[in-house]
Amino acid sequence: MVKEIYTNNAPQAIGPYSQAIDAGDFVFVSGQIPLHPETMEVVDGDIAKQTEQVMNNLQAVLSEAGLTFAHVVKFTIYITNMDDFAAINETYAKFLQEPYPARATVEVSKLPKGVGVEMDVIAKK
Repeated sequence: MVKEIYTNNAPQAIGPYSQAIDAGDFVFVSGQIPLHPETMEVVDGDIAKQTEQVMNNLQAVLSEAGLTFAHVVKFTIYITNMDDFAAINETYAKFLQEPYPARATVEVSKLPKGVGVEMDVIAKK
C-alpha cells in the first residue's frame, strides 16, 4: 500500500503526480524545480539560487514525511547546462553531510518552466 505525501511548504504538483509517495521503507520524492511554494513562480536569481530553492522544496517534502536529507539514499539531478555543475554542486553540498547519498547528474535539453535545475530523491525510513 502506498500513501501520498503532501505539504503546502513545497510547490503543488503541476501535473498528474504526487509531491511524494510513501512506499513502506522508502519515500520517493517527485522532481522539484525552483518554484516558490507560495507564488508558484520561478525564483529570481542565478543557478545557485535556483538550486537552493530546489533543495528547500525537497527538504519541505521530506520533512512532511518525517525525514531529513540524512535519510536520502539517492539524488538524481537534471541540469540544462553542464557548465553550471560546479555552482549547483557547491549549493547542493551545503545541505548535506557525510555519508553523502548516491547521485546521478544528467544534462537535459529542457526542464519545466525553463528552469536550469530539477532534482528528485529516494529516501529510506
